[in-house]
Amino acid sequence: MTAAGSRRGLGRRKPRKRATRMVLAFRWLAAGAAAPAAAASLLRATSADWPVLGIQLLSFVPWFTVPATAAFLLALPARSRPLQLLTAALLGVQIVWLLPVSASPAAANPGGPKVQIRAMTLNAELGGAEAEDIVKLVREQGVDLLALEEFTGGLEDRLAAAGLLSLLPHQVSHPRDGAGGAAVYSSFPLRDAGVIRGTGFTMPVVDLDLGTVNGAALQVVAVHCLAPVGDGLARWRSDLAALARTGTGSGSRPLLLAGDFNATFDHHEFRALLAGTGGGRELADVAASLGDRLIPTWPMRGYSLPGITLDHLVTSQDIGGTAYSVHRIPGTDHAAVLATLAIPVG
Repeated sequence: MTAAGSRRGLGRRKPRKRATRMVLAFRWLAAGAAAPAAAASLLRATSADWPVLGIQLLSFVPWFTVPATAAFLLALPARSRPLQLLTAALLGVQIVWLLPVSASPAAANPGGPKVQIRAMTLNAELGGAEAEDIVKLVREQGVDLLALEEFTGGLEDRLAAAGLLSLLPHQVSHPRDGAGGAAVYSSFPLRDAGVIRGTGFTMPVVDLDLGTVNGAALQVVAVHCLAPVGDGLARWRSDLAALARTGTGSGSRPLLLAGDFNATFDHHEFRALLAGTGGGRELADVAASLGDRLIPTWPMRGYSLPGITLDHLVTSQDIGGTAYSVHRIPGTDHAAVLATLAIPVG
């Protein structure tokens, strides 16, 4: 071979080597992007009692669609059919979990008379939420029922000064310093029915008299489950299990669980609560039923984390839900969650 021919051969080999390196780089990048999405998929697909880190990762399952999409796009130029098929399947699984099948409470009891109420819940973050903004939202949204978590004596006084009792004159409150207190305010007469026993935070139970001729009543729980962090994981699970036993038995009335569950739809413990596993009532998450479950409710400030949905309005299947919305309130890292509920009469 002449010197010129040798140089032409080297020139052809260099582009081939660069192309090979590019293909390998795409394969490694696709695999790296797929790894966290695959880990999240394994956690989500298995209804196991995962440790704290697993529970925390499950909170962010919808966001793992981002690396799953990146993995699929990177696999396209990687010239590996198995890798392309694997990343496509992984992305497909993530997309399916974004749109879970959920029974709509609005369709559970289509016939018969109903009373409509506007319900709202808010975790006030150690009582720091701005009282004037809470009262303004209650007034503008026509709220009939308000459940507050992390309710303190200071917040109670500020809400009274801001005029909340002129809008919602009936109240059952259990103020506590720190995160443990809760309260329910209502435009309807209510009765204090105690608290959920054996929980880390106070969860008041109240019975609302909706005041119709044929009688309509609603049992409400202001929910605040302990966060599944550190040593709180076992308590978080037991709090959810205690909620599942609420309102069971003969003659059970319509039920609303409103508050901070510190759980998302991707936790099997929360889905078990909705399904009535273990003898509880079958329940519905209003946001999930209306296709709004991915609207974040936390963190609204203070943390550099993707938004997730920890706050819920959960109802018995005989209650209809519409007009779901989420609203920021200054002074707290949680959003207020609202919906219109249709309570059956009689």
